[in-house]
Amino acid sequence: MRELPPFLLTEPATLTSAAVFNSPHSGSVYPQELLDRSRLTAHQLRASEDAFVDQLFSAASEAGAPLLAATAPRAWLDLNRGPNELDPALIEGVQSAGLNQRIAAGLGVLPRIVAEGVPIYDGKLSAKDAQRRIRLTHHPYHEQLGHLVRRASQRFGHGVLFDCHSMPTDALKAAPKVRGSLPDIVLGDRFGAAAAREITAETQILFQQAGFTVARNAPFAGGYITQRYGRPSRNIHAVQIEIDRGLYMDQSRVEPLPVFEDVRARLAEVTRGLANLLSDGLAVAAE
Repeated sequence: MRELPPFLLTEPATLTSAAVFNSPHSGSVYPQELLDRSRLTAHQLRASEDAFVDQLFSAASEAGAPLLAATAPRAWLDLNRGPNELDPALIEGVQSAGLNQRIAAGLGVLPRIVAEGVPIYDGKLSAKDAQRRIRLTHHPYHEQLGHLVRRASQRFGHGVLFDCHSMPTDALKAAPKVRGSLPDIVLGDRFGAAAAREITAETQILFQQAGFTVARNAPFAGGYITQRYGRPSRNIHAVQIEIDRGLYMDQSRVEPLPVFEDVRARLAEVTRGLANLLSDGLAVAAE
């Protein structure tokens, strides 16, 4: 089987920003192995995909920052999970001791379900197959992401990772309303553990200036990526960005809406602001 490159990296012509943009769930190249093993169709598997998010943030390179995007889909391997988050209900030989809620729900590093709890497989995967996926996809992706974050910190003395995702509109049923409306954007900084409050506050302002309604940390506060890379005490910050899919795509057909380019243009404006966040003289208090 020809192995899929684990990521696409779009670098700026000249690196001028301490920001790193990351889209770990927008991968849409479905390995034949997954299609052969799954009980679902390729279209059904796309329910867990953050479709088109890499396109929504494609202005990153023009703004002087890199954009790292997954190639393989989340249904194949979830890059926003730790490599040891293995699901004993899916992978042979895995012990069930100490399960976290994500794994128990079927959302480990190798997901057992897609949206609405629909099982991906009949039966289990071998431990050998699971480790091969992790070795060939998870490890190189995070080696590259770690390199980009370290490069920003070394070059500029600080770094900001923007971890870009989308959320089903139905997921917003659990979101608190913002001035009477459900949010378009949910920013997650793990309640301040992954980013300085000034960074998250300025990120929120940039989205609001572009006309988006913004909430923080509910219902999504950040996952493995923000937890792993966000180190405010070292002036390395990580903010998760969740965008309501209903703003830009037909969620049942997984197709862009006619307003897609308008939304992308608004997000390009935000992306340029995010790329310049620390270069604009933002004062960040020491943690």
